[in-house]
Amino acid sequence: MRMAARPKTLDTNAIFIWIAAMFVWIGGVDAADRATVALDDLEVALWAGGAPGALGTEPKDIPKITVRRVDSSGPTGALIICPGGGYGGLAMDHEGKQMVEWANSIGLTAVLCEYRHRGKGYGHPAPSQDAQRAVRMVRAKASEWNIDPSKIGIMGFSAGGHLVSTVITQFDAGDKESADPIAQQSSRPDFAILCYPVISMGSAFTHRGSEVNLLGEKASKETLVQFASERNVRSDTPPTFLMHTVEDKPVPVENSLVFYQAMVAKGVPGELHVYQKGPHGVGLAKNIPGTADWPSACGRWLKQLQMIP
Repeated sequence: MRMAARPKTLDTNAIFIWIAAMFVWIGGVDAADRATVALDDLEVALWAGGAPGALGTEPKDIPKITVRRVDSSGPTGALIICPGGGYGGLAMDHEGKQMVEWANSIGLTAVLCEYRHRGKGYGHPAPSQDAQRAVRMVRAKASEWNIDPSKIGIMGFSAGGHLVSTVITQFDAGDKESADPIAQQSSRPDFAILCYPVISMGSAFTHRGSEVNLLGEKASKETLVQFASERNVRSDTPPTFLMHTVEDKPVPVENSLVFYQAMVAKGVPGELHVYQKGPHGVGLAKNIPGTADWPSACGRWLKQLQMIP
């Protein structure tokens, strides 16, 4: 019996190429993870009427967040990302945009926070005001942005880690009497991630550049204590994940060690991951054996906390 010829319109090689291209377009995720495909960015000024203490109305005086949601049928968790830069700049690529992509890849709406710093003419209290405002705004906009208001986290790197450590030790419940619905919200995140963070101020292992940019050349002893975050951990500090490397010279690993020790003393749940290899500022540490595991370790921790599916 003669078999029918294969229709000329069927090109299996072309179909294979199309499928492969689709996987590249969605970031290589499998069918079960397609809910993590990112939507368009949304830029929002943190302070509609001008930031407190603003020195002008130029772009540098207008702190903002960029929100990249994931396409999900139900509410997702959110991760506010604070890049480092010694309180004098912002490392917007490896501690910003790359972290947005990572957060989206594990199913979190990513919120990149461009806070004020000394490079823009601002020291304390501007960075803390902006980061706390970001937490309040995400909580206030949770329904609009398809976010679970009980799953809002914050992540910081280097000096951005110090900023986050300040947020999670010096938060408040919000001003319920305020006419501003954002100001009414709590500034307490539900979890935190600190990556090679600056923690201590006025100590032998302080990152002096961050200290000066934030607090000035001659900060008082009382001010240094106020911003030495290991001294301010409280029992209701949210669960916190820390990562650091032993080879980090600008911001020694002791910063993470003393913060985690304070967490243990206060009964704050969390994890500390210290890796041998990697200089300061490793970001995702993609090409550093051993240290490259930290994003996966963090993802496992977030899943354990039920912050991601």
